[in-house]
Amino acid sequence: MSAKPALVWFRLDLRLADNDALHKALSSHPAVIPVFVWAPEEEAPWAPGAASRWWLHYSLIALEEELAKRGSTLILRRGPTEEAIRSLAAETGAEAIYWNRRYEPAVIARDAEIKRRLNESGLAAESLPGNLLWEPWNLRNSSGKPFQVFTAFWRACQAMPAPPSPGPAPDKLAPPARWPSTLQVSDLDLLPEIDWAAGLRETWQPGEKAAAAQLNAFLEAKVAAYPADRDRPDHRGTSRLSPHLHFGEISARQVWHAARRKSDASEPFLRQIAWREFAHHLLFHFPHTPKEPLRPEFRAFPWQFNAANLKAWTRGKTGYPLVDAGMRELWRTGWMHNRVRMVAASFLVKHLLIPWQEGAAWFWDTLVDADLANNTMGWQWVAGCGADAAPYFRIFNPALQAGKFDPQGEYIRRWAPESQPPIVGHTAARARALAALARMMDVARESR
Repeated sequence: MSAKPALVWFRLDLRLADNDALHKALSSHPAVIPVFVWAPEEEAPWAPGAASRWWLHYSLIALEEELAKRGSTLILRRGPTEEAIRSLAAETGAEAIYWNRRYEPAVIARDAEIKRRLNESGLAAESLPGNLLWEPWNLRNSSGKPFQVFTAFWRACQAMPAPPSPGPAPDKLAPPARWPSTLQVSDLDLLPEIDWAAGLRETWQPGEKAAAAQLNAFLEAKVAAYPADRDRPDHRGTSRLSPHLHFGEISARQVWHAARRKSDASEPFLRQIAWREFAHHLLFHFPHTPKEPLRPEFRAFPWQFNAANLKAWTRGKTGYPLVDAGMRELWRTGWMHNRVRMVAASFLVKHLLIPWQEGAAWFWDTLVDADLANNTMGWQWVAGCGADAAPYFRIFNPALQAGKFDPQGEYIRRWAPESQPPIVGHTAARARALAALARMMDVARESR
């Protein structure tokens, strides 16, 4: 074991259990210095949105509390990241830094450059897995190419060796000989100054401890009914783990193994965890997709941007109760039921012909679980331009969807009880969307 301490760079892995970077540092060094660097400009244009920053503020506080119980401290710094790391290494005498990998394109490029520069200068830098079940480069189809169909991807996942069993959190963390200076969480100015922050605090409890409790409660009481309840916004039938998973307060491996231990009834739920894995697989292999459609013919789609209609959609004032309920739930709680996300997104891109990127940007800023991989895949799926996407001609009827998945109107009464005229008629909007699709297909044929 080395005689010098190591830095552990926390990012979207804000937990102590099943943390590969932390485990590696503890196994190789006498002391560990936990570090978080706030450098949103390095993730542009996908720096965390307002709701994500709110969650991050409280998640960092929760991590500080867990570290304090073990005799340690989270060191907070502002970026640039490489400069902050070098400064901390000089202050503490650390000889190595470890971190768990992320898979967003801008972050991959930033991390690779930091690793190269640090290693060249003599500070050992190593990245480790830990935020996915399987690394995206280890899953390929029979032709050696990335998967673009989930069913085939899921079969490949099932054929892979089981993800490693999650490790426990350390009982104690030995402190370094001297602690470096640190900022306070409040110094990072993460909390947005808007009226819905109070609603978020009423709805969510960020942190590793809360994530574990949320998983346990779901597996104890709801996983058996998950196949029937997961599409019902009027029921609390989903796990609501998505923000905890995004911020790494709980790992996918912890969720996977806990569900496997619980019962065979967990299979439909694990399939949804694999959907998250599929989203990261797609983002890694197709890094242009946060801005551009995966299917190139959709670059010629005749979108019709309308600022007034976009504003009505964001405010939950479209006149379609299920859509409006979902958009208001999002604004109040930073979250929206997945079935309603699909209906609301479909309404934007098909009833209003507003580009899916506009909807993705709104979700990015207002979802507490805003994740670049999931957000990108979800919007491209609805728009019909992504991998394994719903055909564009599949146009949800919001009224029929409400009748099927909120049959007693409980969800709508909670979030959008009043009625108002629709901003567009369903029949006319459907015909317009299909005509737009036909024009796109004509352009595609002419360009061949």
